[in-house]
Amino acid sequence: MASKAQNMPLGLKIATYSFVAIWVIMAAFPFLWTAWGSFKVELDFFSISNWTNAITGERTQLTHGSRFTGAGYEGAWVQEEFWRATINTSIICVFVVCTSLTLGTLGGYALSRSGFRYTFWLLIIALIFRALPPITLVAGYMLPFFEWNVWGILPTAIIVLVAMNQPFTLWMLHSFFQNIPKELDESAKVDGCTQFQAFRFVIVPVMWPGVITTGLFSFLLAYNDFAVTSMLLSESNRTMVPAIAAFLGTTYTEGQVMFAVAAVVSATAPLFVLVLIFQRQIVSGLTAGAVKG
Repeated sequence: MASKAQNMPLGLKIATYSFVAIWVIMAAFPFLWTAWGSFKVELDFFSISNWTNAITGERTQLTHGSRFTGAGYEGAWVQEEFWRATINTSIICVFVVCTSLTLGTLGGYALSRSGFRYTFWLLIIALIFRALPPITLVAGYMLPFFEWNVWGILPTAIIVLVAMNQPFTLWMLHSFFQNIPKELDESAKVDGCTQFQAFRFVIVPVMWPGVITTGLFSFLLAYNDFAVTSMLLSESNRTMVPAIAAFLGTTYTEGQVMFAVAAVVSATAPLFVLVLIFQRQIVSGLTAGAVKG
């Protein structure tokens, strides 16, 4: 592959690298522009008369004595207590990922090693369940949550998000387990391991990149969710995405829009860091799912 890339014609190389560079710029521009604007005042970043004010920061200079200001972050994190939404999001993500991976790993392994015909139909039912709109699940859970007086707290959202996420983790982990030869299980049993010991000490370490990849997707589902968390959580238990929407819903209050811009940057930046940290495991997990053991 490397030799083919080196023998590529110069014109094709230039076209390829140019396309990649343009794509990266287009993909990164919205976040970079939002991050830049988060240090401006609303009259600069959303200037109608002259869009260059978002670059020069003229109104920001007049208001704060500098072309950059952290007023948006201070307002979001201190005045509006965005840190509470961040803690709530972290709690939900940890429990959703741990629960989904535990159930999905055990279930995916069991189904991949099962020889019964019902395995296929269980996976099909899980796929249909995953295809349902999130609002359908929310509507089904709201009545019992109200009757049991458990609406508005974090465990309710965790239960629903796990229910939504479980079919996905089951399918993904099942495919990873299928790509691991069953001979590994048999070899472990010959060495004296039980079925669970073979699973724990032999199979899981082999497919660890797949577990990390599935866990990351589970994390993103819980982290970016709006429909479930906005309908099942009270105002005091909001997560980050509904909190940002609440800032945008009060645009008649001066400064609230910039609170939302600062909150968007604060919520997006950790995702970039997370992907950079686990990029090797993600690539290994995705490729492992496409290659037979």
